[in-house]
Amino acid sequence: MFKLGKGFTETELSTAVMQAERNYVIQKNDYLTIDVFTNKGERIIDPNFELQQNMGNQRRAQQDFKYLVQQDGTVKLPIVGQIELDSLTLNQAETLLEVEYNAYYKDSFVKLSYTNKRVVLLGALGGQIVPLINENMSLIEVLAMAGGLDMGAKAQNIKIIRGDLTNPEVYQINLSSLAGMQGTMLNMEPGDIVYVEPWRRPWLEVTRDIAPLLSLMSSTLALILVLQNF
Repeated sequence: MFKLGKGFTETELSTAVMQAERNYVIQKNDYLTIDVFTNKGERIIDPNFELQQNMGNQRRAQQDFKYLVQQDGTVKLPIVGQIELDSLTLNQAETLLEVEYNAYYKDSFVKLSYTNKRVVLLGALGGQIVPLINENMSLIEVLAMAGGLDMGAKAQNIKIIRGDLTNPEVYQINLSSLAGMQGTMLNMEPGDIVYVEPWRRPWLEVTRDIAPLLSLMSSTLALILVLQNF
């Protein structure tokens, strides 16, 4: 499953990803949450919890809102309206929005976060969806969040499927040794598919396949013995 194409190697993928630590960029159909603070983030600090009682309910209500990046690359946000954020990193978008909100607040401080960046895990780990809760999450972190690799997983045969599924790039990762792990501390990208090959146990598969037949034979034999007793 997911055979590698020619020209794609573990070293190539590791080199390409590790050449530069990059942030995720905002893309169309992303959902964002936003928090806006005044006085350069004074409300974030609030060491004496003076604002917590007054702002607690309001902040919880604000955090429930998610803002969609539309097909034209813009996001409709409170007060400032439509703002183009497509292809910006979170840091760049926060800086841009701070300038916009400065027209309404003094020394505004903006905090953006994603709500729908995720990686899909298949194979030995089952079908799981792991949210990318932090930027630059590595393959190791994603596997750990999914419960890690057990005895039923081939650590030396992990494949990452990346890009358009009509013409994806498929890379093979080897985590069975320390050297392999050091060479594959990869940063995951939103939409990546991670396939961990399970160990095949032919005797278990054969037993599972013939189990219905054995059950039928034992039931038939039991019925014959009962009839003979009569």
